[in-house]
Amino acid sequence: MTHKPRIALLAALTGAALLVAPATALATVDTPADAVAAVTAVDPRPDTARLAAELRELTRRSHGEIRLAEIGRTNEHRPVWAARVGHGAVRVQYVTQQHGDEPLGTPAALEFLRHAGVGHSAWQRWLLSRVTVDIVVRANPDGHEHDWRYNYDPAATPEFGERGKGYDINRYHNPSLDPARNPATEAGLIQRRYTAFDPDIVVDYHMQGRYQDDKGRAITASAMWPTHPATRPSEVDFAKQITVVAKRSIEAVGGNVSQYPGGDYEGIARNAYGLRGSGSVLIELSDQGAAYEQKQIRSALASMLAIAGTAADGSLRHIDPAQADAIPPRGKPIPSTLRASEPALD
Repeated sequence: MTHKPRIALLAALTGAALLVAPATALATVDTPADAVAAVTAVDPRPDTARLAAELRELTRRSHGEIRLAEIGRTNEHRPVWAARVGHGAVRVQYVTQQHGDEPLGTPAALEFLRHAGVGHSAWQRWLLSRVTVDIVVRANPDGHEHDWRYNYDPAATPEFGERGKGYDINRYHNPSLDPARNPATEAGLIQRRYTAFDPDIVVDYHMQGRYQDDKGRAITASAMWPTHPATRPSEVDFAKQITVVAKRSIEAVGGNVSQYPGGDYEGIARNAYGLRGSGSVLIELSDQGAAYEQKQIRSALASMLAIAGTAADGSLRHIDPAQADAIPPRGKPIPSTLRASEPALD
C-alpha cells in the first residue's frame, strides 16, 4: 500500500519511461519520482556566486554529461548561464527567472540537472538518449540581485519596463528584433541561444500572485500557450499538448492548475517562440509564501521531468490538445497576497 502513491506519481511523470527498468529495480534506480521527492530543503534563492558554484559542481559530477556555457554578461557584468544535458533528437529548452523577483524556477532547474545529468541509472540513460535539454538558468541575474522584475539599465526609457530600473526582458523577444540591436541585453542572449539550439519545445518559468478557483481552492500554477493570431495552428496545438502534460504533472504532486490570462503581444517569449516554430508554453508558479516554496519547486521540477519524459517516449504528441481548452480560468486574486510588481499579463 505504501508504494501506490509513488507509483502513481512515477506513471504521471514518465509514461512509457517506466518500462525502461524492471519492476524489481525501481527501488534502486534514480527515477522522476525520486527526483521530485528529494526536493525538501533546497535553497530557493541562491545568489549569483552560489548559482555559479552549483552549476560548476553539477557539471564536474556529471563527468561531461552536463555542458555548461556562459552565454553572455548582463549590464552589471554578471554571467548568464546555460546548461545542456542529453544527446537525443528531440530538443527541449527551459528558461527560468526572466523576471528577477520570480525565483523558484531556477532551483527547479538545478534539481533537473542534478537528477538527469548526475549518475548513470537506466532511466537517465534512456531519457538522455532521446532528448537534449537546454536550460537558461536565471536569465536575469541583475534583477535577482536587485530583487525586482526588470534587468538593470537605469538609463533606459523603456516601452516595457520602468525608468530608473530597466527593461522587462519578457517583452523583447520579437521574431523581427535582431539580437544585436535588442535593448534588453538578456533577451538578446536568450534569442541567440534559441537560434543556435533550435528547440522543438520552449517552456518559460515565471511566478504570479495568489489566486483561487471558483470553488475557493488556491491556484498553485497557471499555464498558457501562444495566443498571437499569426501562430500556426499546428504549433498552438503542440503547445496545448505540452500544457496538458504540465498540468497533469503539477497536479500529480498536489497542485491546482489554471489557464493564465496572457496577452497576444509578439514580443512575449511565449508568443515569440511559438511564432518561430516551437511548442512554446508559459508556466507561472503562484507565490504562496515561504512555507510553500519547496512544494512549488517540486511542482516546477515535476513539470520539467514530465515534459522531457513525454517528449522522449513520444506520448506527448498523442495528447488531445482540446484538453488544454478545458483547463479552467485562473479566477479571482487573493488581494492581500498579490505580488506588488505583477502586471496584468505575462
